[in-house]
Amino acid sequence: MLGPLAWQIATVTALRPETAHVKTITLALPAWTPHRAGQHYDVRLTAPDGYQAQRSYSVASAPEQTGAIDLTIERLEEGEVSPYLHDVLVVGDQLEVRGPIGGYFVWEAGLGGPLLLIAGGSGVVPLMAMLRHRVAVASHVPTRLLYSSRTPEDVIYRAELEQLAATGTGLDVIHTLTRAQPAGWTGYARRIDAPMLREVAMPLGTAVQAFICGPTLLVEAAASGLVQLGIAPERIRTERFGPTGGPS
Repeated sequence: MLGPLAWQIATVTALRPETAHVKTITLALPAWTPHRAGQHYDVRLTAPDGYQAQRSYSVASAPEQTGAIDLTIERLEEGEVSPYLHDVLVVGDQLEVRGPIGGYFVWEAGLGGPLLLIAGGSGVVPLMAMLRHRVAVASHVPTRLLYSSRTPEDVIYRAELEQLAATGTGLDVIHTLTRAQPAGWTGYARRIDAPMLREVAMPLGTAVQAFICGPTLLVEAAASGLVQLGIAPERIRTERFGPTGGPS
């Protein structure tokens, strides 16, 4: 059996657009290993001249999905890997991958809650794995997701999040739209700040498990704001990403 750091050849079995710039790729793995919600895989591309480029992408699917994983990937204009995955890759193609990797930014239902999830942009991907795991095991742990996006069209998993929030299982999804809002919008319309964090987080109390993922500035601001609200730093786990950064 291959270990998580051994490379294997995965086959693309499905491609699904999430937004104009974000796509979910389903990969069948010959040496599939159960992951924990929040872990990531490395993807490596090799050019004909031998040049290699490698990036890490969070797993979006629940650990309960067997034999394959979903990677939800944002296309970065200056990226070395994501433009190929968006513009060239087709069903039936193969990719070199390794994983699952990471043991810090993970949650499973057995760890309990309440659960506070804060995301910016494609930082929602590992948090979606947590929400899908929560559904798969029929957990009713009180959970709130605060999700910052630029516009309504940039909200990844928009329809699924609406469906999950409507199930009556203790999940609240709160959006903030920082650049454009639809007519009649009554939600937040600014970057995440202290008053917003207080309104969203405090109904869960200070004994939450908090996971924050997104651009560095958002992550730092949110983590600092939660500490100021009295949430212990050891209850806050963060994952930052950028054009050349870690999982996204």
